[in-house]
Amino acid sequence: MPYRVCFVCTGNICRSPMAESVFRARVAEAGLDDRVEVDSAGTGGWHEGDGADPRTVAVLEDNGYGSGHTARQFQASWFSRLDLVIALDSGHLKVLRRLAPTEEDTRKVRLLRSYDPAVDDDLDVPDPYYGGMDGFEECLEMVEGASTGLLAAVREHVEGRTA
Repeated sequence: MPYRVCFVCTGNICRSPMAESVFRARVAEAGLDDRVEVDSAGTGGWHEGDGADPRTVAVLEDNGYGSGHTARQFQASWFSRLDLVIALDSGHLKVLRRLAPTEEDTRKVRLLRSYDPAVDDDLDVPDPYYGGMDGFEECLEMVEGASTGLLAAVREHVEGRTA
């Protein structure tokens, strides 16, 4: 059974699809793509069925990442099949923890930047939607910065399962 990770932001068109693409690439580079599934969703359904924001797509493609994506809304019922739910900011963290049906599910929810050892205060990835390209590039830097630590944590769980 694969280890399942879902990244969650507000509308699932900027931050979470970016995190999904970056982390999927890290998982593949680590040779774990047959044991780890990566997904994303939004806390709201405003953009359901839409592709990622064109600025997200441009930043991802400019940096060598894939960008195929369709937005959708996170559902509380998904907790039963997910191992880790990664919130992109503290607002998403609160929403997801309220949605969690059980205490065990609540413990599955973590902030992305909590996996970045270089960050010790503000763990939020700011929403770039209302700004320019520089916000999307900054978002990518933050996502990449946290991906190494997240991959190490996921690898530990995956290898622990097969041991």
